[in-house]
Amino acid sequence: MNARLRAVATSLAAVAMFVLGSAIVPAATASAQSASTGSAGAQDEEPPAGANDWSCRPSQQHPRPVVLLHGTGWSMKQSLPALTSALKADGYCVYALNYGGTREFFGLGPTAWGTAAIEGSARELAAFVDRVRESTGVEQVDIVGHSQGGMMPRQYLKFEHGADPVDPARNKVRTLVMLGPSTHGTTFDGARPVGVAMNQQLAGSAFLTNLNAGQETYPGIDYTVIATKKDKTITPPESSFLIPAPGTSVRNMFVQDVCQDDSLEVAHSGQVLYPDGSKGLLDHPVSLFLVRKALDPTLQGTIPCSG
Repeated sequence: MNARLRAVATSLAAVAMFVLGSAIVPAATASAQSASTGSAGAQDEEPPAGANDWSCRPSQQHPRPVVLLHGTGWSMKQSLPALTSALKADGYCVYALNYGGTREFFGLGPTAWGTAAIEGSARELAAFVDRVRESTGVEQVDIVGHSQGGMMPRQYLKFEHGADPVDPARNKVRTLVMLGPSTHGTTFDGARPVGVAMNQQLAGSAFLTNLNAGQETYPGIDYTVIATKKDKTITPPESSFLIPAPGTSVRNMFVQDVCQDDSLEVAHSGQVLYPDGSKGLLDHPVSLFLVRKALDPTLQGTIPCSG
């Protein structure tokens, strides 16, 4: 994976590469597109099966809809089918969007999602959450995000009125579940990043310094970070973890610690993204169970650590 990353970093002719569990492209300048504003055409712009049913109404058991967010460079249809399927089976209203789109090769070629400036992606998320809230008639949603999609909602909470520090009852989000998020950035395992969103996710970037200044978490929101010690994209892996502000609910966990098995092979993403079929945070049974448990603490069952 690292070899592929370095190859793309030195060649703008490459179409895609693996970074943050994703394919990435050069830093083209083009207007952002998202599913919330009606991007159409390519198959990867469609939601995963079962998501974005605008006639869905939350049940008494699961009163909040769940919004799913992909990572850098991948679309919702590519990376979120396992999460969508698991949550639909539990009876949730599930929604997903493509955010932060740029066009490859200076405006030509297919859209690469999650590659634009993260500030703009957070504004797209804000509009999408409001649409979900209006459609379902609820005040709050839950969010599950992977990689950049785990970190980016915090920009929405802090700067786009997703959270209300004065009156937590006015928060638009109740639960935020983050799978291998770039909370405090990544070293990219020594590789050189390409593109706006990737550079913003570098450890020590101005963007992350601003995002993490003051406090990282807010009252009234349950935060869960699910990370893996085998992560080769978010390096070091513990940089995913949040620093809880006083009076806030935060759970940081490595899947290996949950299973008491440091040899447990759970990659950053999942088999839908990896050609060798290895499972990761997006589709391993243990991480899927932990997501479901974070959304519904009453969930029964044994954590499927064997995979």
